[in-house]
Amino acid sequence: MTEGRPALSDHLRRGEVLAANCPSRAVLRVITSQWGVLVLMVLSGGTHRFSALRRRVGGVSERMLAETLRRLEQHGLVLRVAYPVVPPQTEYSLTPNGVEAARLVAALADWVEVNIPDLLSPDQQAEAMADGAYSAASD
Repeated sequence: MTEGRPALSDHLRRGEVLAANCPSRAVLRVITSQWGVLVLMVLSGGTHRFSALRRRVGGVSERMLAETLRRLEQHGLVLRVAYPVVPPQTEYSLTPNGVEAARLVAALADWVEVNIPDLLSPDQQAEAMADGAYSAASD
């Protein structure tokens, strides 16, 4: 190791995620997007059809869900199986890398849920309570 520079093995292990042109950023962007996290969490429970996924992931539009699934599939995290039937039937499941990614983002989501009282301002808490998305019992 040269003074002030990481060893080559550290560089290869870690990548260059802080570099503007690092390809891992595209994968991180998809995995850590709001819809990416939620889709991975739902699929960790097993295979789902598109309509079932849309029902489980509250608030996602059909277009946004399709885009999220396409990107997760492009990065090898989701497996899409289309059956040649009428009407068309498509199922989505996690690949082995998708299972691991889902486990990691679920841990982050759990941390957020546990710490939500500390992460929301009083105004945000009041708004969430008014919307029915948060209760004082969460504290």
